[in-house]
Amino acid sequence: MSQDPSGRLPAAFLVPGSSSFTDFVRDHAPEVLPGARRLPAAGVGALGGGPGAGQPPHATTIVAIVFADGVVMAGDRRATAGNVIAQREIEKVFPADDHSCVGIAGTAGLALEMVRLFQVELEHFEKLEGALMSFEGKANRLAAMIRGNLGLAMQGLAVVPVFAGYDLAEGRGRIVSYDVTGGRYEEVDHHAVGSGSVFARGALKKLFRPGLDASTAVRVAVEALWDAADDDSATGGPDLLRRIWPVVAVVGADGYRRLGDDELAEVVQAVVAGRTGNPGGNPLTTPTQAPQQQGGATA
Repeated sequence: MSQDPSGRLPAAFLVPGSSSFTDFVRDHAPEVLPGARRLPAAGVGALGGGPGAGQPPHATTIVAIVFADGVVMAGDRRATAGNVIAQREIEKVFPADDHSCVGIAGTAGLALEMVRLFQVELEHFEKLEGALMSFEGKANRLAAMIRGNLGLAMQGLAVVPVFAGYDLAEGRGRIVSYDVTGGRYEEVDHHAVGSGSVFARGALKKLFRPGLDASTAVRVAVEALWDAADDDSATGGPDLLRRIWPVVAVVGADGYRRLGDDELAEVVQAVVAGRTGNPGGNPLTTPTQAPQQQGGATA
């Protein structure tokens, strides 16, 4: 947007309009939106040289789990460019506002821009309206942003986030997934996205139990990421040598909280101890529950 010669705010900032920051930018400076970028004529491969044959870094894997008082979201820390590890400590889980979070999978650079825009969108709405946007409203706004990136997605630069949070109106945790066209889908109990999602979902199906508490849900999330990393080269498991742990966030009625490294180190160590001698883990039990025995036999 061009600067007013007098140094004052341009007239566009003084005209009443939508409470959507994205709509404002689309009307007055559409070229800065993530989905408005133009690829070189040669396509994605012409973005640059070096490791990964010029491929932009991609981020995977994200898991989300509903527990009794909210929702847990966790993401691994690896980004890949082709067959190369581009980044070992990328963060893929971010607060959207005080009671929601978003995890990114897909083209890392575009996904990070979309998350920042989404955060500003929610803050802008709250300042103009004087109230928090509803969970449904937040999920729909993110869907519109993803839909705006469809042109780049069709050229190989897809962004597929997962959105989760605590619905203050309904008093429960919720998870919403998306496709590249901006279609949104309510998920029940748990979900995973990214290249390792098929393995993470298998772990979630075996370990999830209704009514989990927060600490057990965190353990289940780390177990699922471990299984994803075990079979998917693009997903990075906990790095015990470098002390790189997944990003894990808990969202409840009290708001968003990211777990600290010391807390996560204890969870990872418990997972390692439980899998020593049995790398695949035990699919018949939750991380904190042993099978019930009746009459000397395992139920």
